[in-house]
Amino acid sequence: MEGLFGLAELEDPASDRLPGTRLQRLEIYNWGTFNSVVWQLEVGGRNALLTGDIGSGKSTLVDAVTTLLLPTQRISYNKAAGAETRERDLRSYVLGHYKSERNETTGASRPVALRDAGDYSVILGVFGNADYDSTVTLAQVFWTKDTARQPERFFVAADGDLSVAADFSGFGSDIATLRRRLRDRGITPVNGFPEYGREFRRRLGVESEQALDLFLQTVSMKAVDNLNDFVRQHMLEPFDVSRHLKDLVAHFDDLTRAHTAVLRARAQLELLVPLVADLDAYATLQQTWPS
Repeated sequence: MEGLFGLAELEDPASDRLPGTRLQRLEIYNWGTFNSVVWQLEVGGRNALLTGDIGSGKSTLVDAVTTLLLPTQRISYNKAAGAETRERDLRSYVLGHYKSERNETTGASRPVALRDAGDYSVILGVFGNADYDSTVTLAQVFWTKDTARQPERFFVAADGDLSVAADFSGFGSDIATLRRRLRDRGITPVNGFPEYGREFRRRLGVESEQALDLFLQTVSMKAVDNLNDFVRQHMLEPFDVSRHLKDLVAHFDDLTRAHTAVLRARAQLELLVPLVADLDAYATLQQTWPS
């Protein structure tokens, strides 16, 4: 996953070449407290530094990128801000929870949302690889039928440079209309992350899911207590050790039997050499006898 987010390697300031597949632009619409308009982060494949006060939306943007690349059930939202509990989830981002209100009668608190079931949300990332002159857009569209439940969504992995304003707006609130419009343009939305994940990994050249696991771990990494454990758990591909050990032992047994056979054959040859020499000498003697 060389340079996928423009953060994996140091850039050469003397060169305009940016190797690997890199994030060019991030767009969000109705995601977290980024409300009502399309917000864009142009990075152009370069390294990017997000700064701002607490609550300004830094982790919200990071969680948008993470959501584009990993299934929601594996994401601990707001970890980039050091949150230890699941204070945010996909539903809170789609509805735009921004504060809690306390009921003076019951004493219970409930979140206050910027949006309701009539709204929809989009996160979109455009990735480019200059070496292959390729551009890929990943997008997810969210909507809620019931604000008490997790949102519905569909996924898009398409070649080319798409945008929220041009490709994911102007359809009212009928998601079926948006789906049809995308299909008419040759873009096929999918409902499940596994199919979407296979499609975008193929397009981005990510050969292993382990690379995305490593990205997930480094998003919120504050410190590494044990480097060996980190490499074993997040960088090395898992494999069946017991099966490999059995194959290794079986191979060693085959080599041992072959070596034993060679030693036995060598000993037999050593025993036969004097006999052959005697037979050669006897044959020569017979030829010299007078008939």
